[in-house]
Amino acid sequence: MIISFNGDEGSGKSTIAKKVAEELGYPRYYMGQIFRDMAKKGGLPVAEYAKLSKKDASADKEVDDYILKLAKEKKDFVIESRTAWHFVPDSLKIYLRVSDEEGAKRIFKQLQEESGSRNEDKKTDSVADVLKSIHKRRKADDIRYKKFYGINVRDPKNYDFILNTTNLTREEVFEKVMELITSRIN
Repeated sequence: MIISFNGDEGSGKSTIAKKVAEELGYPRYYMGQIFRDMAKKGGLPVAEYAKLSKKDASADKEVDDYILKLAKEKKDFVIESRTAWHFVPDSLKIYLRVSDEEGAKRIFKQLQEESGSRNEDKKTDSVADVLKSIHKRRKADDIRYKKFYGINVRDPKNYDFILNTTNLTREEVFEKVMELITSRIN
């Protein structure tokens, strides 16, 4: 089974995708890291790189081709990607939601703990800065996906399961996601 995760910034996609992959013994692929690495290689924060990507689809194409190749060559895996639901329509498509404020708090906390490992905007000195960065990046991403693919990655109709994680613990989110996956495997 291929399980694709998408979701709001700070919703817990990576945390839950890692736990699901570990639980099932599946490999996990994180397309956001590929994009972040390309941005870093170009000397840009992710939000700025996303803005440049609005004009040039080559960065997205590299990630898209990788997703398509994975889907052809592998059978059971977990993938985190804004567009995997689109490129791998037979995947179990999961979207995690979170309020913007809670998502910004979670990202800010992670940035403090991991010292800039996410390659976010340069000015992320407060939750308000992170929230502003989220809105800027989301706008650029939404424009890009609409322009290049004609899709809305946030449309609930694209997903098999949507879970609001705002008031849930990691354990509760994991439990609810695994209930769904287990019901589909059986």
